[in-house]
Amino acid sequence: MSVPYETAYEYEPPESHEPIAPDEHLARLLARAMNSFDLPDETVHRLEFALAYDSSLHSAHHSAGLHRETYRHTWLLSDGSALTLWELAHNTAPGSRPQHEVYADEEEAGVATARLPLPPDAPVCELPVALQLPARTLPRHTYVPDDSADHGRRLLRRAENPPGADRPGEETARLLRSAFAHQITQAFGRPCVAGEARLGFSLYEHAFLLFDGSELSLWEVEHTATPDGRHMCEVYVSEAAARAAMECRASSAAANGLYQP
Repeated sequence: MSVPYETAYEYEPPESHEPIAPDEHLARLLARAMNSFDLPDETVHRLEFALAYDSSLHSAHHSAGLHRETYRHTWLLSDGSALTLWELAHNTAPGSRPQHEVYADEEEAGVATARLPLPPDAPVCELPVALQLPARTLPRHTYVPDDSADHGRRLLRRAENPPGADRPGEETARLLRSAFAHQITQAFGRPCVAGEARLGFSLYEHAFLLFDGSELSLWEVEHTATPDGRHMCEVYVSEAAARAAMECRASSAAANGLYQP
C-alpha cells in the first residue's frame, strides 16, 4: 500500500536545533549510499560549495513488509542554479536490511526502483516537491561562504546613525545570526579618508544569504561630513534611506561650510 510522508521510512537522524550546513547534508547522503562512488566527481565537487539545501519525499511504497522510498535532495549553488540528487531507500535485500542508493539522474533512479522485488501492480504515492528557496529563485549576488554572521554583527556595531525606522533593529540582528555567506559591493563614491579637504561619501551594499535561502541587504554609508573631518559609518535597511542620508549630510555640511571644493 502507499503511505503518507509522515509514516515514510526515516532516513535522517533527528534534527538538531542548529541549522545543518549544505555540505554536511551531502556528506551524510554519500556516507549512507552504497553506490555513492558512482556519482561524477564534478557533481560532488559542485555540491561541496552549495549555499542552501532542501529535501522532500518524491514517492513511497510499502507492501507485505517491504518498503521503498525515493527522496529528492536539492542544493542551491552559488551561481543561482539548483542541482538535484535522487536517493532510493529500501529493505528488499536479503535479511530486510535497509539500503540506500543515490543517483544524479531521475531516470536512473526510476530504473533502479523498477528492479526491486515489489508487486508491479502496487499503487505508488507520488508526492509534490517543494524546494524551500526564496521567492526570487536566482540570488542577486554570487555569495562567498564565510563567517558572515560575525560580519553582520560587526557591521551593526559600527553604525553611528541614531536609532529609527531606517536603521537595522533587533529583528535584523536576529536574522543575521543565520547568515552563512555574504558579498560586499560598492554602489557609490570613493573611499573616504578622514582629514581630506574634499568631502567624501561611499555607499556599500552588504548582501547576506541566510540558511533558509532568503537574502538580506544592508546599506552602509561611509563619509567625512563631520565637524572635524572624522570618518563616520552609518547603516540603513534600504538603499533609498542610505542615499537620502547622504544627501542630507552633504547639504548640512555645505550649509555649515564644511565642504571645500
